[in-house]
Amino acid sequence: MNIETNNNLPRHIVMIMDGNGRWAQQRKLPRAAGHRAGVKTLRRIVEHCAERRIGCLTVFAFSSENWQRPPQEVQLLLELFISSLDEQVDDLYEHGVRLAFIGERGAFPATLRHAIARAEEKTAGNRGLHLNVAANYGGRWDITHACRRLVDEACRGELEAGDIDESLFASHLCLAGQPDPDLFIRTGGEQRISNYLLWQCAYAELFFTETLWPDFDPAALDEALEWYAGRQRRFGRTGEQLRTADDA
Repeated sequence: MNIETNNNLPRHIVMIMDGNGRWAQQRKLPRAAGHRAGVKTLRRIVEHCAERRIGCLTVFAFSSENWQRPPQEVQLLLELFISSLDEQVDDLYEHGVRLAFIGERGAFPATLRHAIARAEEKTAGNRGLHLNVAANYGGRWDITHACRRLVDEACRGELEAGDIDESLFASHLCLAGQPDPDLFIRTGGEQRISNYLLWQCAYAELFFTETLWPDFDPAALDEALEWYAGRQRRFGRTGEQLRTADDA
């Protein structure tokens, strides 16, 4: 299949970028080397998604569970986060990428919060690829946070319980206003969603690969896109119904 001419591309791809540490260990390098290699891979994948005209890409950079890692590694990840933002934001801006962060950022140091705010502000007007970075994010946190916001609005008399439906609930989640993910990619061999975008991924196609994240290149992404193009997205309908609709 020629990906270049295929129109059956996902509007929204989400990724768990797993395997940085194992990649480094296989090469007898410190884990930090794996994380730095992973940053370079992310840059290549962002460029490739932009070239493929993917509308949205959401990547899991730091989960709410990652705080349980050794303190030295957490510190490294936060420092790498800040330096990567400072180094990449101008280039992302020039390429029309709109950068946004989802998650509870209050736990981050002030330097990182300020770097996040600067990057979001600088790229807010861009109309190319919408790149969401999930940082200190968890799917259960996202759902709980939405519930709290709805309760607050109900207590203020702004809505009734009967007003709450799936659409209103979704509008209070972190990715409100963006299409639900079509394709979920996880590298590194694990086959679970790890508390990532639990509500939003209800109908995502799940693609798991043994490839470790630093080795996940544009060709690997094309493989996932080709796999996705062969999926039949039924959303509860039968294959015959879809074929009839296509014929019409």
